[in-house]
Amino acid sequence: MKKNSVTKSYDQINERIRRGEVVVVTADEMVDIVRDNGPAEAARQVDVVTTGTFAPMCSSGAFINFGHSVPGIKASRVWLNQVPAYAGVAAVDCYIGATELRRDDPANQVYPGEFRYGGGHVIQDLVASRRIALRAEAYGTDCYPRKSLEKHITLDAVRQATLCNPRNGYQNYNCAINLSKKTIYTYMGALKPMAGNANYCSAGQLSPLMNDPYYRTIGLGTRIFLGGGEGYVTWHGTQHNPGAERTAGGVPVSPAGTLWVMGDMKQMSPEWLVGVSIQGYGVSLAVGLGVPIPILNEEMARFTGVSDEEIFTQIIDYGNDYPNGRARSHGMVSYAELKSGAIQLKGRRIPTVPLSSVVRARRIAGLLKERIAAGEFLLGTPQFTLPS
Repeated sequence: MKKNSVTKSYDQINERIRRGEVVVVTADEMVDIVRDNGPAEAARQVDVVTTGTFAPMCSSGAFINFGHSVPGIKASRVWLNQVPAYAGVAAVDCYIGATELRRDDPANQVYPGEFRYGGGHVIQDLVASRRIALRAEAYGTDCYPRKSLEKHITLDAVRQATLCNPRNGYQNYNCAINLSKKTIYTYMGALKPMAGNANYCSAGQLSPLMNDPYYRTIGLGTRIFLGGGEGYVTWHGTQHNPGAERTAGGVPVSPAGTLWVMGDMKQMSPEWLVGVSIQGYGVSLAVGLGVPIPILNEEMARFTGVSDEEIFTQIIDYGNDYPNGRARSHGMVSYAELKSGAIQLKGRRIPTVPLSSVVRARRIAGLLKERIAAGEFLLGTPQFTLPS
C-alpha cells in the first residue's frame, strides 16, 4: 500500500451521507477535478461520483400482478392496450416486454413501418397513471374456472408492478454507418447510404459503466436511480462481455459490460421511462438510469476522471457487415469527436447523430447528486460485483 494512500469503506461514506458531510460530484465535474489535482488528491476530496444515461434500452420490461378476479382465472394469454404480455408466469402475473407490438400493428408490411405503440408505451402509460385496457384468456381449471376477463387497470390499482430490465446501461456501443447504396432502418436509427450519417448511443464520460470499467463497485445490491425512482442492480445483464479489448486506462473500445436492473414502478415517472418508436425497426423504451460510484481509493478516482477524449468506439457498417455477422471495424473514434457533431472517415466529414440524450444524462447525474447530498439516497453495498 502506498504511503498516505486513500482508502474508504461503504459504511464510512454512508455515515458521511447521514451526517450531511458527504462530498458528491457528477462525472462531468470529476473530469476536471482529477485533471487539475490528480487522482490521489481527488480521492481525498470526493466521496461519491454520480453518473447518468438516458437512451433506448430494448431489453426492458415489467412484471405486473393484476390481481385475482371472482371467479378466479389462470390467465394463459394477456393483452395490455392490445399489446401481448407473456402470461406463462402464474395465474395473474404477466411480463410485458418493451419491444412487443400491438397485435394489429402492420409492422414492416408498409415499409418503413411507423411502430406507433408497443410495450414501451404501455410501461410509460402505466407510470403516467393512465388507464390500461387488460384482456385475459384462459382454458379454465377447477381452482380457476374463469375463461376470460376484461377490465381496466392503473398502476395504483395493481397489486405489484416491477420494472425488470435484463440488459441496460451498455458499457460502450458501436458507431453505426451504412455503406450500402440505400437508406436502411435499424435499432441505431435511420442510416443514409454511403455513410451519409454516423449514429451513436452512449453518454460517454457520464455513462455509468465507463466510470467503473472493471466493475469494482457495481454488483448485486448496488442502489441506483432507475426510471425516476430507486432501483437495484440484480445481476450482470445479458450479453455481458467483460473480455472486450480495452484502452490502457481500462475503458473497453467495443460493447462490453451490461446491467440487469429492477425497481418498483410505483416510484417511477413517465419523464424517465419513455416509449420509443423507431422507424422501420420497432418499439423500445428509453430508460433513465444513474449509478453512484463510491470513491473508495485512488484507483476509483482515476476511473471516474475519464473524459470523452479517452473513450473510443468502433465504426461499424450496418448496411452490409452487421446484418451478415461480419466483425469488421472501419475505424475507431472518440466520444469527444462524436459529440462534436461530425467525424472524419476516409477523408470525408460525416455528421453524427446521438440516440442517447446527454442533456438528460446530465440531469440524472445532477438529481442523484442532490438526493445523496440531502441524505435521501444511501449507497447499496454490493454482495458481489459483476464478473470482470
